Amino acid sequence: MMQTVLAVTAVILSLAAAGAIIRISRGPSLLDRVLASDVLLAILGAALCIDMAVNRHLNNLMLLVALSVVGFIGSVTVARFVADRREQANESRGQRG
Repeated sequence: MMQTVLAVTAVILSLAAAGAIIRISRGPSLLDRVLASDVLLAILGAALCIDMAVNRHLNNLMLLVALSVVGFIGSVTVARFVADRREQANESRGQRG
């Protein structure tokens, strides 16, 4: 039974990862690409969790925590960068008019 569940989750995660990789390559905007890379990191984290559950070990726990922190910091950094650029664009439009 566990092997069936493992096979089904592997297929689902593979399809999700393929979709995220397609979104990263096609875009069209920076935010789409960042969101897709964050989703890809979450899929990788889910795969690590499934591996730990199936094999009943905690060997990948530190890797999972590091992956989560990198994904969070990367998303917050890009969100702040985009917000700063939008504020600068709004300020420059206000000065022209």
